[in-house]
Amino acid sequence: MIARMLRAGMAMLGALTLASPAAAYWEYGHEAVAAIAWANVTPATRTAIRAVLARQASLDTPECPARTIEEASVWPDCVKPLKDAAGQSRFGYAYSWHYQNVNICQPFTLEPACKDGNCVSTQITRQQAILKNRRTPPRERAMALAFLIHFVGDLHQPLHAGDKADKGGNDAKAAYGIYAPARLNLHSVWDGLLAERAISTPPPLVKRYPRATRVRLAAGDVTDWSRESWQDAYKAYAAGMDGDPCRPTPARMTLDEATIARLVPLARDEVVKGGLRLARLLDAALGGRG
Repeated sequence: MIARMLRAGMAMLGALTLASPAAAYWEYGHEAVAAIAWANVTPATRTAIRAVLARQASLDTPECPARTIEEASVWPDCVKPLKDAAGQSRFGYAYSWHYQNVNICQPFTLEPACKDGNCVSTQITRQQAILKNRRTPPRERAMALAFLIHFVGDLHQPLHAGDKADKGGNDAKAAYGIYAPARLNLHSVWDGLLAERAISTPPPLVKRYPRATRVRLAAGDVTDWSRESWQDAYKAYAAGMDGDPCRPTPARMTLDEATIARLVPLARDEVVKGGLRLARLLDAALGGRG
């Protein structure tokens, strides 16, 4: 799985686009978070996940299968362009569920970003509850599982959790080492380029972690995780702004090789925490005991 993600890397570099605030945490991040969760849930939870995903055909999205936990992790992004017979977006209602724009230069609060429940942290809690309810129809349960897997990944991409009123860093132009195409921005750096490097840097992230590590890294609740990722968003901006992220954003941030090397451990930690926290939520929803 990881090898396939890495092979796709260079192709994706050529496909950079101006992302929306709900842009994908590219396959690198989502599939790695899902794979870590799979390696750390209980056998009973794996069986339950297989049973839920066995009904994925009911989603009626053959262009976007969700047969495995890795496929399910990218399903919510894959279905974004799908239209109904009238040409309307089938899943447009979920666009704002992928992120929460909490200003890194103001005190932390989720209330403005999550009004009406339209933010990633609220939807993590909601989708887990839908998944946990055994009376939920199979289609809705498969959808809730895919959304839950995906949204935990999104929350652990810091630019989905904090910003500077710039669409999660999409309006912040950036150079990644010597790579500086006109459309590259801070959000896309964290979505793809930095995620790819972090996941591919040894040692492997996808493994069974010791129980003590699982308990420590998966502690807290979704609000705690939101605050932590928001703090990491502050660090993401600071890295490209000489340590002062709340001054005016430059015309183009520059992340040199030394800066990138310092950010890799932070990005790796986010992926691991995302995977272990997802494992905890899946065990709780599907009856496993860790």
